[in-house]
Amino acid sequence: MTECESSRGGSPNLVAMRSFPAPTPSRPRSSRGIGGVLIAVYGILALAATGRSFVQIATNFTHAPVAYLLSALSAVVYILATVALLQRSTGWYLVAWVTISFEFAGVLTVGLLSIFDGQLFPSDTVWSMFGRGYLFVPLVLPVLGMIWLATRGGPGSAADGPTGPGE
Repeated sequence: MTECESSRGGSPNLVAMRSFPAPTPSRPRSSRGIGGVLIAVYGILALAATGRSFVQIATNFTHAPVAYLLSALSAVVYILATVALLQRSTGWYLVAWVTISFEFAGVLTVGLLSIFDGQLFPSDTVWSMFGRGYLFVPLVLPVLGMIWLATRGGPGSAADGPTGPGE
C-alpha cells in the first residue's frame, strides 16, 4: 500500500468511488406500490379498449359507428394515460391530468346518454352504462387516478423522490 493509499483509507479508485453518490434506480418511483397497480390497470384497460374497438370497427362499423368510434377514442385515452402516468416530467404530468379528466367526463357523459337515450348507442362502448361491461372500472379508475395524481404532487415534489444522482 502506498503512502497516498494509507493516508486516505484505501486505494485511489476506492476513494474516488466514495466521492460519487450511490446510483438511483432508473425506474420512476411512480411505478411502485399503488401507483404501479394503477398504471397496470390503465395498461390492461388500454389493451382491452384497443382490442374491442378494433374488432367492432373491423367487423360491423356501419351498425353503430358513433359507439365504435367512442370505443376507439377511449382506447387512445387509456394508452395516453398509461404512458403519461409512467413518465416523470411536468409535461407528462399535465397530459396525465388532461387524459384522466377527459376520461372521467367521457365516462359520465356516455354513461348518462346510454341510460337516457339508449338508441344513441345501439351497441355498447367501453364507457356505456358507466363501464358496466368492464365491471365499472372505467368509472372508478379516473377517480383513483386523479386522487393519486393530487396526492403525489407534480414532478420534482418530495413525493416524487430523487430524480438522479446528487439530487
